[in-house]
Amino acid sequence: MDQSNFITHPCFDSIAHFRVFRIHLPVALKCNIKCKYCDRKIGAYYHATRPGVSKQIITPKEALELVDTYFDDRKYSEYVVGIAGPGEALFNEETFQTLELINNKYPKSQLCICTNGLLLNKSAQRLFDLGVKFITVTINAISPIIGKNIYEFIIDDKKVHRGIEASKILIESQLEGVKKSATLGMLVKVNSVLIPGINDFHLPEVSKKIKELGVYIHNIMPLIPLADLSYIQAPSCDLLRGVRNECEKNLPQFRLCKQCRADACSIPGLE
Repeated sequence: MDQSNFITHPCFDSIAHFRVFRIHLPVALKCNIKCKYCDRKIGAYYHATRPGVSKQIITPKEALELVDTYFDDRKYSEYVVGIAGPGEALFNEETFQTLELINNKYPKSQLCICTNGLLLNKSAQRLFDLGVKFITVTINAISPIIGKNIYEFIIDDKKVHRGIEASKILIESQLEGVKKSATLGMLVKVNSVLIPGINDFHLPEVSKKIKELGVYIHNIMPLIPLADLSYIQAPSCDLLRGVRNECEKNLPQFRLCKQCRADACSIPGLE
């Protein structure tokens, strides 16, 4: 079936990007991975527009009230309701509580989750049962040797793993989770952070592998130099374009990503 006729998500489709309103609900505080490029910030004083940033953390009840406000307003005809942090969505029970509240009240709502994928294989069926239609998974490498330069540690079953071991566990979980989510019928997008000198040459291999697993579209985002990778310069436009073009031989590329905050509320293409 050609799914392209049914896309109503502004981060999966270039037309919807300029038409569909998306709400990010910042209910997920905790994270089970330390990416070396991540620097989460929470507070009204912090105004950067990037992932991992939120004015505040809200409760599932407050999240439903926020959705009520936008749905009652009826200013926009199409909505996507997503949870994208500022921590890891699937590492916080509040994510599932929020999805249940929204799905019960608005069963036709377009629900979306952004995840690092470590817990996706374990959570995919639960997400599907809660009405989630869109999954975005951040996969920066399919080689543990490369991944060890991107991830400082992961927490799996309450145990901390580092180095190649951590990358191996993460990558296996990500790929299994992507395959299961796609098999269940959820539309899957993979985000990859382009890190010059670390994974730029490797991302075409990522795109080839995720295509085999049923991924719909690939979104390659430029590194925002922060935290342990603050010393690496952001990729040039030419490098970003070149890697996207190479990966497009395997999968369609989404080229309009805004690298949104965890509490974003707007039509992305009109920001």
